Amino acid sequence: MCLSRSFALLRKISRKQTRGHKRLSAMAFPFLHSSVFIRTSFISSVDFSSYISQPPIFHYSPRSRFTTPYPLFATHPKGCRQLFLLYLCLFQSTPTHQDLNTKVAWAQGYTGKGVVVTILDDGIEKDHPDLISNYDPEASYDVNDGDTNPQPRYTQRNENRHGTRCAGEVAAAANNGVCGVGVAYNAKIGGVRMLDGEVTDVVEAHSLSLNPQHIHIYSASWGPEDDGKSLDGPAKLAKEAFLQGITKGRNGLGSIFVWASGNGGREQDSCNCDGYTNSIYTLSISSTTQAGSVPWYSEPCSSTLATTFSSGNPGEKQIVTTDLRQKCTDSHTGTSASAPLAAGIIALALEANMNLTWRDMQHLAVRTSQPGRLSAGDWKTNGVGLSHSYGYGLLDAGAMVALALNWTAVGPQHQCVHTMLAEPRDIGNKLVFSKSVDACWGRPEYVSSLEHVQARLTLSYNQRGKLAIHLISPLGTRSTLLFPRPNDFSSEGFNDWAFMTTHSWDEDPQGEWTLEIENVAANGRDYGVLSQFTLILWGTGPSAINPSSSDFPRPSNNSCKTFDAQQICIGEIIRATNYIQTWSLLS
Repeated sequence: MCLSRSFALLRKISRKQTRGHKRLSAMAFPFLHSSVFIRTSFISSVDFSSYISQPPIFHYSPRSRFTTPYPLFATHPKGCRQLFLLYLCLFQSTPTHQDLNTKVAWAQGYTGKGVVVTILDDGIEKDHPDLISNYDPEASYDVNDGDTNPQPRYTQRNENRHGTRCAGEVAAAANNGVCGVGVAYNAKIGGVRMLDGEVTDVVEAHSLSLNPQHIHIYSASWGPEDDGKSLDGPAKLAKEAFLQGITKGRNGLGSIFVWASGNGGREQDSCNCDGYTNSIYTLSISSTTQAGSVPWYSEPCSSTLATTFSSGNPGEKQIVTTDLRQKCTDSHTGTSASAPLAAGIIALALEANMNLTWRDMQHLAVRTSQPGRLSAGDWKTNGVGLSHSYGYGLLDAGAMVALALNWTAVGPQHQCVHTMLAEPRDIGNKLVFSKSVDACWGRPEYVSSLEHVQARLTLSYNQRGKLAIHLISPLGTRSTLLFPRPNDFSSEGFNDWAFMTTHSWDEDPQGEWTLEIENVAANGRDYGVLSQFTLILWGTGPSAINPSSSDFPRPSNNSCKTFDAQQICIGEIIRATNYIQTWSLLS
């Protein structure tokens, strides 16, 4: 069964008896843990030979939620239930109609053809009748057992359904009378079986770097435990795999990593404490319900970029997709179900323009996502609107494809680093620290238009979970880098943790930045010290580096987050045009 993320998926199980593979000799390969299996024919862009020790095992869980047993059916689901959130028929009888607008992209002939997606999970049932025609062995591998067969483990009480369910959302075949249809139903789909065993840094790095010149999109619906107290992320090898992927993958255009944002809402978790979703290299995806509400499991954070649909409260629709034993389910849930839908939409955009870089894809998501009828208490309306629960809104396949067709690649990525703190500061019950920056003006790393912003913090505090941390940009955009986590009683604080926000996208970073750290449950006895605050600005700059050049203007502040090639604000134009296209198809 697809496990709730409140249960651990990762079991320290030796599969030697199950598959009969020999263990690698730790003496022959000292950089591997003794429980890692042979990886024949594995293609990797990362050189692991220089590492002589194996980091600890990481304990992760899938990002699915369910509250009732799920029905299974081997025949075509009837009526609108078949294509939940893909065809428009589902919401014909509801006044709050909304969808992912895939029909517009499909009508233009974009179905994911030529695009390869792989699911990093617990395996994929490659002979499922809804997947077999699109299955790609070159995008598949069994890291747990060290072979080329990603078939999941079948046991009565603990089947590995998760990856197969995610795969069907992306690339289930169309018009075959089986379960339903994937968002990118002509894309090629693969699976990396890497969660059904000990998940080490080596396992993650191998999975993230599989065949990067063949695979375009990697979709992951797992992460650290959503218990409201964990603080974890990729270790040394996985970090290197991400970096190699975005710099060398897809012949230099960059691998696209799509990540589920997390299901710790009930535990008041924050996805900025998850180093995978909090990375600038991943496209972090959250969930909304059928009614456009924030799900009970959703984690708010400033690193979420966009949203797709998933499960909600009892009685609300869940996701129809493929299941084990060549069956189907209508109960795929949580942000686990949201990330593959996003991967499918990205595949449609890639088919429209195969020259899109990994950063281009994030720009497209920012510029075309729809706030629409999504309800949240913290929508900001400057520029295009954004929320800590939804990022920039609901992904729109039709608008994304339309913008991708004539998209001009963004300029080279610039990184500007400012050391903000000269000496430690007591936090007490509240610390407010402000400093003006020039965004490296006049230097090659000058950033004139923001993409990601990171605040690298080192601080101590007697109870970490009491803290809320906010970052305010020169334009006044307030990003909550950390929401209070009542379950986090740790006194370890944060050690050079890079909190990331996407909320200042396209802003001019020059001016005063303010960091606020506050204790939301002060009792007069709390104490702590901020010892490091480094502001890292990621974005683009002018092509010239001479400050006196006419090509090197000092940009003026502008709250618009959607510009065309002439730097004209087009956010609302895109949205208005898109809504007209969508509703004309409905009429």
